[in-house]
Amino acid sequence: MSERILISTIMRAEGDTGVQTHFRAVANYLIKQDKSVQLVTPFNAPSWLVFPTFAVRRLINPINSEFSVWWYRHWHKVFLQRALKKELADGKPCVLYAQCPLSADAAIRARQSKSQRVVMVVHFNISQADEWAGKGMIQDKGKIFNAIRNFEAAVLPKVDKLIFVSDFMRSELIKRIPAIKSLPNKVIPNFLSDPYNALITASPATDLICIGTLEPRKNQSYAIEIVAEAKKMSRAITLTLVGDGVDRANLESLARDLDISHLVNFAGYVKQGAKLIRQHHACICVAQIENLPLTLVEALAYEKPVFAAAVGGIPEVFDDGIEGRMIPLDDVDKATKLIIEWLDSTDVMKKSGIAARNRYLGSFEESIVAKQLVEFLED
Repeated sequence: MSERILISTIMRAEGDTGVQTHFRAVANYLIKQDKSVQLVTPFNAPSWLVFPTFAVRRLINPINSEFSVWWYRHWHKVFLQRALKKELADGKPCVLYAQCPLSADAAIRARQSKSQRVVMVVHFNISQADEWAGKGMIQDKGKIFNAIRNFEAAVLPKVDKLIFVSDFMRSELIKRIPAIKSLPNKVIPNFLSDPYNALITASPATDLICIGTLEPRKNQSYAIEIVAEAKKMSRAITLTLVGDGVDRANLESLARDLDISHLVNFAGYVKQGAKLIRQHHACICVAQIENLPLTLVEALAYEKPVFAAAVGGIPEVFDDGIEGRMIPLDDVDKATKLIIEWLDSTDVMKKSGIAARNRYLGSFEESIVAKQLVEFLED
């Protein structure tokens, strides 16, 4: 058996974010390969310390969201570092697979020797600062924003290796932090164990499904505008929004104002919401920037065409006109016509669904991609 792999993350083990889906997929694959793997989170630290400290943030958040972000980042890293230090006390060689810059810094500070190697995967879009700003939690280009970016620029060159889930993000990050160019790095996309079961049939009841936290940076308002535009064209497109978040009330209000509430289903948070993809004709992603969204990979696995903008790493997920269509984010009329054209063609939808499934099997299936990941971690 090879040396153990510790997955280091500030997030809980449970949850349906892309990051959580990723590290669970990695852990499950390692277990199946009879490799030693352990997930280490801040919640491995004593609960009598962790939970009261984290609870304070609930009081801070309504008063000062920027301080709330600082509190979250600071204490999650502190408790993760404490938990890691305990696990690494024996000094034995291992791989620390860090899921973000904070968990990478905690791993670097906690390790007892250079034989305890730190490999970080880049999940974020552009920067974690941009993601917090996109949530409306911190001021864009403000003090906390700049501090987070500077932290990333200081930590990333210190890791032993970097993994990027998209070539787009590798290019963007090397431009922003030139010091990482000399680090061993590799683009290895997100992957999934195959969720598809051809014996289980489900007749799609809804046209489109969009999965993600309801927040401005995910741009779900554009999907609602597409539904409204289709209605003007006398074509009723139905849409399911899976997820919850700060933007839900605004999105519900927009649907009412456009008189399409009956066409838009706000499903809220659904555990393992990707399973609902099977009940839809296609998956739509209207985010203004994405690294490499697992939602689209899940749609490919379920043999569903996808509609998304050619932003970030999305062009690395599917080819326009093959597994789906690239839609513009600045022309709702054009985007709607592209989607209707495909939805109304049984032949096109069937062929693109088969192509989607083949794309998943060739590019994102566990046995192919996870093997590359583990080889890179252990090399």
